Amino acid sequence: MNIIIAGCGKVGQTLAEQLTASGHEVTVMDKSYEALSSVTGTSDVMGYQGDCTSIYSQKEAGIEKSDLLIAVTDNDEINMLACLIARKTGRGKCHTIARIRSPQYTDEIGYLKEELGLSMSINPEMVAADEMVRHIQIPSALEVDTFAKGKVSLIGIEIPEGSILDNMSIRDLSNKVGASALICVAERDGEVIIPNGLHVLHAGEKISATMSMGDIGSFLNKIGIKAKKIKDVMIAGCGTIGFYLAKKLISLRINVKIIEKNPVRCEELSELLPKAMIICGDATEKRLLIQESVEDMDAVCGLMHSDEANILLSLYLKKINPDIKVITRVHRNSYEDIVNELPVGNKISTKEITADYITRYVRSMQNSMGSEVEALYRIMDGKVEALELSIGEDFPAAGIELKDMNLIDNTLICSIKRRGKIIRPGGRDTLEYGDSAVIVTTHKNINGINEIIRG
Repeated sequence: MNIIIAGCGKVGQTLAEQLTASGHEVTVMDKSYEALSSVTGTSDVMGYQGDCTSIYSQKEAGIEKSDLLIAVTDNDEINMLACLIARKTGRGKCHTIARIRSPQYTDEIGYLKEELGLSMSINPEMVAADEMVRHIQIPSALEVDTFAKGKVSLIGIEIPEGSILDNMSIRDLSNKVGASALICVAERDGEVIIPNGLHVLHAGEKISATMSMGDIGSFLNKIGIKAKKIKDVMIAGCGTIGFYLAKKLISLRINVKIIEKNPVRCEELSELLPKAMIICGDATEKRLLIQESVEDMDAVCGLMHSDEANILLSLYLKKINPDIKVITRVHRNSYEDIVNELPVGNKISTKEITADYITRYVRSMQNSMGSEVEALYRIMDGKVEALELSIGEDFPAAGIELKDMNLIDNTLICSIKRRGKIIRPGGRDTLEYGDSAVIVTTHKNINGINEIIRG
């Protein structure tokens, strides 16, 4: 596909890397020569210096021959205008995706999509807030992703010492634990595998398992992980993402305490979030944290603009109370490998979330067999992809029992949704037209359900 990315910030750079790696022809647009050079110097893309809201510039960049324009500049209005121009200049053949972040557009997004002809809009801060809420609701999990409109969860955990899972084979899980969970990924000593029933689990091993949301608490308790209910949450730094998060937590009747450095922002938050406690101060000051009883919090979210401040806060919190649920926002690409090795709790990156959502849409556009990528997550530090794929009418293996289905290596079907019902798949189950299936795989760039069938 021919794709134009308008905006060469962190999100644009991440998108360029992912889309070129998937074989797409990508052109990046930006008014800044320095920003363009940063992307073209690290990815195999074409660069065009110009204004994405200019009809002339879009034509020069090749919009008339492009399949998709992705507008991810730092300005919502510019993104929307760029998409509108692309739809008109591309004569309706060019799909458009806009990053729209401002809370003022939240309630109007349906109208804006229709009027502007947007194929998709993405609010990274709101999506990130949703992800953080899932982590807070299941504090013992390393990762939490949802499928089938929230009916199926994929949670990542580390098997604790003394757990019933220690030295248990996966095929014995149902009989000995009595849970409806399906273990679909395992990581030991840095090696990630898609395990079969003969795989023996051990304490300290990281696993990912699918189950219904209602079964999570019971499963965790049975395997020796105490499911703790979160009552008090502190948010350190409250920009747009912090606002969305606080609003969602308050709706769940969770007590929210916000520490924000900017006095003007504190005044705004006092009006916008009357049920939250707003503290004007620096969340990296030890004295203030002790004064506000940070060690008694159930969860703390580091959402300050500085990556260094967020990382230092998380390291301090884990030192004073290892049981605190910590969520750390990280912006810079160069910190990712380092942060993965540090005890900073769950890492949140809005650029990665944005790129994953847009990549999911691009993959669906590529598929001509009637199936779509309905959800896409990268788990186990990006080594495994978990996808929800709809079953098209041309799926060649429809009706074939899973035990007889010739799947590609390192791929597992771990959940099936059929007419609203969730099926934990066994060897005698089948995939039918109209179903959606959750799969995990170590293969990258799966675009549709047909691609998991060998040959």
